[in-house]
Amino acid sequence: MLIGELSRRTGVHTHQLRYYESQGLLRPGRGAGGYRQYTEDAVLAVRQIRQLLAAGLSTQEIGFLQPCVTGTAPDLEACPEILAILRARLNGLDTRIETLARSREALRKHIEVTERRMSDGRRECEPGTLGPVG
Repeated sequence: MLIGELSRRTGVHTHQLRYYESQGLLRPGRGAGGYRQYTEDAVLAVRQIRQLLAAGLSTQEIGFLQPCVTGTAPDLEACPEILAILRARLNGLDTRIETLARSREALRKHIEVTERRMSDGRRECEPGTLGPVG
């Protein structure tokens, strides 16, 4: 199948499929005129890639894990190297979540103090000329 058909069947844009190819995650053959030719297995591979990306893995990590991936879930073969990668990624996510939670709490406190001062009728500053941020 051509890249457009793979895109239609997986719901993944063609530029993303070409990116996966550039990362070594997809390996299409070349047909007449140099067009990419994908096998039926590419549909499953794209679905696996999307699931692993959704789990927060990088394309480099997925490339390392790909020989050990089976099924649409996808399922990963049991081995210490795979568990080490997954645990490292989870630890990184936990650290980022903790950092975001601290930032959220600090911002919430700033909002509370500012709202309290506004309800007192105080206007203590003139904001800069950049306008609202966000």
